[in-house]
This record gives sequence, structure tokens and C-alpha cells, in this order.
Amino acid sequence: MSDEGKLKLATDLIDFIQASPSPFHVVRNIKAALIKQGFQELLTGNNWSLQRATKYFVSKNDTAIVAFVTGTGKIEEHGFRIIAAHTDSPGIKIKPNPEIKNGAKYLKLNTEVYGGPILSTWFDRPLSIAGRVSILSESSFYPETRYVNFRKPICYIPNLAIHLNREVNEGLKIERQKMLLPIISTIHEQFETKNYLSQIISEELKIDASKILDYDLFLYDVSPGCIVGQNDEFISCGKLDNLAMIHVGIQALVDSDPIDPCQVVVCFDNEEVGSLSKQGAGSPFLRNVLQRISNQFKNDIESFYRAISHSFMISADMAHALHPGFNEKYDLVNQPVINGGPVIKTNSNQKYTTDSDSSAVFEMLCKKAGVPVQRYVNHSDVLGGSTLGSISSAQLDMRSVDIGNPMLAMHSIRELSGVDDHHYLLKTFEEFFK
Repeated sequence: MSDEGKLKLATDLIDFIQASPSPFHVVRNIKAALIKQGFQELLTGNNWSLQRATKYFVSKNDTAIVAFVTGTGKIEEHGFRIIAAHTDSPGIKIKPNPEIKNGAKYLKLNTEVYGGPILSTWFDRPLSIAGRVSILSESSFYPETRYVNFRKPICYIPNLAIHLNREVNEGLKIERQKMLLPIISTIHEQFETKNYLSQIISEELKIDASKILDYDLFLYDVSPGCIVGQNDEFISCGKLDNLAMIHVGIQALVDSDPIDPCQVVVCFDNEEVGSLSKQGAGSPFLRNVLQRISNQFKNDIESFYRAISHSFMISADMAHALHPGFNEKYDLVNQPVINGGPVIKTNSNQKYTTDSDSSAVFEMLCKKAGVPVQRYVNHSDVLGGSTLGSISSAQLDMRSVDIGNPMLAMHSIRELSGVDDHHYLLKTFEEFFK
């Protein structure tokens, strides 16, 4: 791919992220892209009738999705080739009944922290609100669902001026319940603070505010991502962890031709809070989908178990790049760098699912694709995080590897990754689906 092609791929990623301010919008945009490429939507509550070499997808709770192309070979002999990623990012979520009056001048919103964001990066940013709204319907068990995205900046979390906090640059303890409540408006004489958020949501969606029953709403930075660096080598954007992996995973799937194994991309939710939800990697969602696929072509449990033994999963979640100012935080020799290629992640305590067998598989895929590969292991005195691979293994005992593209400022409101790496991983995923 030419330099122009790499930049276009990176710009497409930025556009995808800008259009996906919440996990609900992520999945909606994935669905739209899949339908455009001829994928058919399945519903979990309906009977399935699958054909070979055909494109499908199924979603869960509007925030997780499995897209797949059925294989041309026997399912029990060729199994599944799976790329797993996640739709959620660390951030700030709005609580129920969020309106808080601050004296007689400001209206603030009550919030809570989702996952493990770098909280200091949320101050002094133009913020907006996006997510899902549940609306009164005729059926008590099936409320109507609408998505909202205000797009324009309507919230702000201000820092306290240094003149009133002289120690701010010595290290600031952020009191979440006090300091992370965004200002949304000033209060005037005719201002009605009660149900203010529901009121502006109703105006945005053009519905009656009294019909709004609940919502899952998140703050997000409206500043668009961009390409940075003297040679246009970096991607600066929010939510690179982990929408960058989704972007190349879906792209590789739609670009691939059917092969003997069933090709799968699964995008889970709630990875940032442990994955233990009905739409998370710790749920039976993926397992149930794979078993239903298997049953369509060989309707016995023995064939499904055989299919799993012939399957392979790439758990794709962003990786840590070497920070030039903090060498001491990294392993002495395994120090990935941005634009040095995708990273194989290993951990002896099984925070990552990689072992020598699965690592070798991914390295050979990279070599076939002409892609450099790097390795990441935690500094022995620094605890690291976990990701999808090991959690998914509790549901599916298949061979799997944890990988990701190297990045800086992980979990900041604005992260940094590489233009070349995004292209490298697309090539590797395309090789995986050959």
C-alpha cells in the first residue's frame, strides 16, 4: 500500500471513531458497514437458516456484535478463525437524576467513572454527550430504543486556577464525586433544572420528555482526531483503545473471500470493567453463536467440540509502546515502539492468553504478510492489565494469542498510535483470513 493509501486508512479510522462516541454508536456503525457489504442480520430470538460462504452478523444489547462469513469446508474439520476486540473505552458516564444546582448560577451533571481513564485529561476539554435512550412503548418488556449524540460541545469540566491551587503541578488528587461533575449550563430566572437532561434529549430526538424512562449516556471529547508528526507518522485520537482494532478487523473481514474455516470478528463490550456482562467476553455470547453456526452444518455436539479444537483466536487489544521519558517502567529488552509493527503480548501469570504455540502462529502470519512483529512483557515489578484472550478462554478452550498495536497515553482522552502499524495489522488480519 502506498503512503497515500496508509494515510487514507488512518483517516478512515479517525472518521470511524469520530462517528462512534459510545459503544452503541460503534455497533450501529459496524452494522451499517456490514450491510453495505452484503452481510445479513440475524436475531438471537429467531430460527437461523445459514448457507455456506455467506455473510451474517448478530448483536447483543446494542453494544456487542459477531460478524462472520460461513466456511466452504466441513465445520468439524476446519473450525473458526476469530478476531476479538472490544467496543468500550474508559470514560465518564452520567448517573440517573443527574442535575445538580451549584449555588444559583451553574447546573452540573452527576457522573461516575467507567473503567480506568487518565482522569486529568478530561479537564478543560469541550465535551458532548452520546449513548442510548430507552423510551416508553406498548410492551413493558421491550422499551423503544433511540440513540442520541449531541455532537456540539455542551459540557465542560474546568480545572481550578493555579492561583487558588498552588500545588496543582506537584500532583493533584482527583476527587471523582466532587471534581468530575461537568458544567452544562448557567441558571437564569426562567430556567427549569428538574429533568433538564431529559428535556434537552427530548428536543434532540423530537420526542415527549415524559416518555424517556432511562438512558446509558457517556461524555466524550468533541475534538476530532488528526494525523501528527513531521512525516505524518502518528495518529492522535481518542478511543484508539480499542476502536483501532475493530476498524482493521472489520475491514479485513469484508475484504476477504470465503475459505474452508468460518471467518469471525467479535466485538465485545465491557472489557474495560472486567468483561463479566451478558455482552462481555466473559459471557457465553460468542460460544452460543459459534455453536449455532456449527449446528447449522453438523447438528451434533461432538462436531462443535471438534470445530473448537481446529479453531484459532486473535485477541486484538492495543499494546503499550515504549515511552521515551519512562524507560524504567518497561522490560529491559522487550520494548515495542510505534510503527515497529504489531505486538505479541505475553504474561506468565496468564493476564494474556499467549503461549509459545499461539505466539508462533501469529509470528508466521506476520512473516507471510511481510510485517514486522514486536513483543511486550511487563517489567517484573510493574503490574499490568488483562484483556479479552484469557477471559474468553474461560468460555472457549481454543488456541489464542493476545496482540495489539503499540500506543502511547493508553486510557488518556487522547491517545497516540502509528499510521504504519494500522496498515501492518490490516495486512496481518487479511493473511489470517486467507
